[in-house]
Parts: sequence; structure tokens; C-alpha cells
Amino acid sequence: MKKSEFSFIGDIATLFGTLPHHGFEPIGDDCTVVDMGADALVMTTDMLVEDVHFLRSASTAEEVGMKSLMVNISDVAAMGATPIATLLSLSLPESAQGEWSEAFMRGYYEACSKHGVALVGGDTTASRDRITINVVAIGRAPKANIKRRSAAKVDDIIAVTGKLGVSSKGLVDIMFGDLTTEAAEIHRRGNARVAEGAWLGTRSEVHAMMDISDGIASDIRHIMELSNVGAEIELNDIPTDYDIRYATTGGEDYELLLTVDPASFDTIATALAEATGTTLTAIGRITSSHELCWLQDGAPTDIDLRGFTHF
Repeated sequence: MKKSEFSFIGDIATLFGTLPHHGFEPIGDDCTVVDMGADALVMTTDMLVEDVHFLRSASTAEEVGMKSLMVNISDVAAMGATPIATLLSLSLPESAQGEWSEAFMRGYYEACSKHGVALVGGDTTASRDRITINVVAIGRAPKANIKRRSAAKVDDIIAVTGKLGVSSKGLVDIMFGDLTTEAAEIHRRGNARVAEGAWLGTRSEVHAMMDISDGIASDIRHIMELSNVGAEIELNDIPTDYDIRYATTGGEDYELLLTVDPASFDTIATALAEATGTTLTAIGRITSSHELCWLQDGAPTDIDLRGFTHF
């Protein structure tokens, strides 16, 4: 019987949970965490596959290079850490060797330079006809700053940075051949709230945090499951310029999804905007119900919203 992506990942976590972890935290968060005393290292990996995560006909090689870094350091930011280094592995068909791969590396370098991230290793190999890119990202933070999906508390405010649905709308624009829209450009280049993640990591009033890679309809469920809580989300409060389905079910926004002590939310939102220029919007609250309830004008709605999944 075919399993969902998250069910498959759960089976992997259970199988390998019996083995010693040698100081690494087990599968469950955006990154694994390694205790370094006063500080902690975080590590994550992500893969981009041609015709799944990008189209060569719609993205420049430089844009793919930028996105490859951004989607990985977004996970580091979601832990409250600062990215410091990456390892990069490329599987390239003959058509992508030479000019395409050199342009890809220029884009990757530009993104690394912007965020002060080193490239410290990797691998290259040939492939039959499609490009595959794998990045391992490493970050560092004071141990007390690390944020996990399992830390949400009942009555916490659920909040998001920025606006949602932009990348999803950009993908639709690309699929319909309109490559010139702002949303299409954002989708092609990716996003990472690096400064925001590090700043939020310093605030004890911020409890759970993760990045929005599969749409909040999926991602809030990860926080619910690991924190053993429920959630109510008001659709009218979700910050977006597009249809609500783009904002709730579309992937690759790479904004931050977090829960905040309700008494401190206004202070945190104001201070984050002053420190980084980024808005923080309250969209709901954590409940004890263990269920996800979508609200419209404060009343429950039976709208069916499901986030992106690869399987």
C-alpha cells in the first residue's frame, strides 16, 4: 500500500530511533541539534530535483543556485540559529555541465556571500538527463536560542512573518507561461528569513517555530503533533495578496510559522518590525483540542485545506 510522505518519514524515524544518536537529536525538527556546551550546532539537508522543484526552461541557472541555498538556510533560521556553512552535491547531465553549472555556482556564491555562509565541501557526479542538487546546511546559536516544533503551549498566539501564498502563485504564473510577475521571480529565487529567525531565537516569549515549506495547512500540523496540542486559525487574518488557498496549501513560501506567549505578542511583533523591517501577523491560537479548526469571521468552517506533499 502506498504511504504518504510524512508517514514514510515517521516510519524512518521509528526504525532508526533504536540506534544510538551520539549527541545528535532525533528526526522531528527542521534541523538536528548538536550540543556544543553553551552553543549548539544545527544541521539540515534538502534536495532539489529538476522538473519537480525547478524548470530549466523557466529559471536561470543563477536563480536555481540562489534557491538551492535559500531553501536550506531557511531551515536553519527556523531553529533560531544563524547559518554558517554548507556542503553541496550536484548530479549533472551532460547538458548542464560547463556553462549551466558555472552559472549555477555564481548564483550559489551570490546567496552565500549575502548571508556570510561558507561552502566547505560536497560532491559531483553525472546523471542521465536531469539535475539533482543536494545541500547540507549548518548553523550555530546559543543553546538557549534554539526553537523546536515541540514547544507550543495552549493559548499561544499562532503567527507568521511576511505574506503567504506568493511562491505558490508564482508557480502557477510560471506554469501558465508568465515568467515576468513578481511572484514568479520570488518563486524562482527562494526566500530565507535569516535575520528574523536569529532575532526570534533570542526571545524566550517565542515558543515553537518552523519554516513554511509545504503550506500552513500541513506545517501547523507538525507543531500540533509534536507539541500535543490543537490549533484554531482565522482565515481572514492570514496575510496574503492572493486567494486563500495559495496562502494555506501552497508550498515554498519559506516564511516563519511560530507560536508566541499571548501577553507578549504585541511587543514581539513591534520589536521584530523595528529590528528587521518584517511584519509578524497573528493568525490564530493554540488549543488543547488536538484538532485543527479553520475559522471564518470567528466561526468554524468546513473548508477542506491540505498542504503540499511529495508523495
